[in-house]
Amino acid sequence: MELQIGSNIRKLRIQRSMTQREVANTLCVTVQAVSKWEQGRSYPDLPLLLPIANMFSVTLDELFSKQL
Repeated sequence: MELQIGSNIRKLRIQRSMTQREVANTLCVTVQAVSKWEQGRSYPDLPLLLPIANMFSVTLDELFSKQL
């Protein structure tokens, strides 16, 4: 099962006209971490999932959804 979270983070970030740097600064992570998430090379740490969902005003279910 392939997780969609990385591509969903990218879609949500672009929809809100945010840069990777803005996302990284908001979450206190590196730009490289955000880039890796979006490329599917890694996933956000568990404690970051709710802050990511809140930042984009989506539920966790939506964050992981295949049809975002």
